Amino acid sequence: MHIGIIGATGTIGSRIVTEALDRGHQVTAFSRDVAGLQEDRGNIRWKQIDATDAGSIAAVLPGLDVLISAFGAGNAAKDSGDAVAQAVADPGIYARAATALLTALASRPRVRLIVVGGAASLELEPGQVFADSDELLRAATDGFGLPREYAAAMRGHGDALNLFRTSNRLWTYLSPAIEIAPGERTGRFRIGTDQPVVDADGRSRISVEDAAVAVLDEAELPRFVQRRFTIGY
Repeated sequence: MHIGIIGATGTIGSRIVTEALDRGHQVTAFSRDVAGLQEDRGNIRWKQIDATDAGSIAAVLPGLDVLISAFGAGNAAKDSGDAVAQAVADPGIYARAATALLTALASRPRVRLIVVGGAASLELEPGQVFADSDELLRAATDGFGLPREYAAAMRGHGDALNLFRTSNRLWTYLSPAIEIAPGERTGRFRIGTDQPVVDADGRSRISVEDAAVAVLDEAELPRFVQRRFTIGY
């Protein structure tokens, strides 16, 4: 397949690029700034894109089978602190990116879209969304060492998901586990839909590498078209 990947230099996006290449797919990797990028791997090309501009996205859709968006407000950040600051400063950017993606896909409705989003829109129980609880959001931001203002960015991912849910495009939305960080690629995890997948200790966790596996599994064998899914150990 020919797979486009937005946010290809980010923590998650870069692993998705590697996973796609390792599986033999043709990859077009998109980033806000590709100047100075060094690439010695085969079967990949880099292009510049504005993930919040529908025209910019529409221009790169021809020839793609699947478009994967691992876009984040801090994809081009200098460090993790800068990434958090950018997300806090503009929590509405995720909804704007969703609108741009859906608008662009109107010109290529057969291109499948897989979006890697946030976990705060997962449900504690049916009908009770994690992000609706100020108390839980405070506990989450404090627990991860984030400023409490970051809660607006967490809700911003949920706003984007709601936009996808009103669309008839061929979208899929991945809410990763609540705890996600670089680690080991095991290829072994469990899949859920709207509620977190937790381990024997009650933790919802996944490595970035295994999140990339889940994304490529879905690209190759669609199971959640026009649906959200989640993963965890």
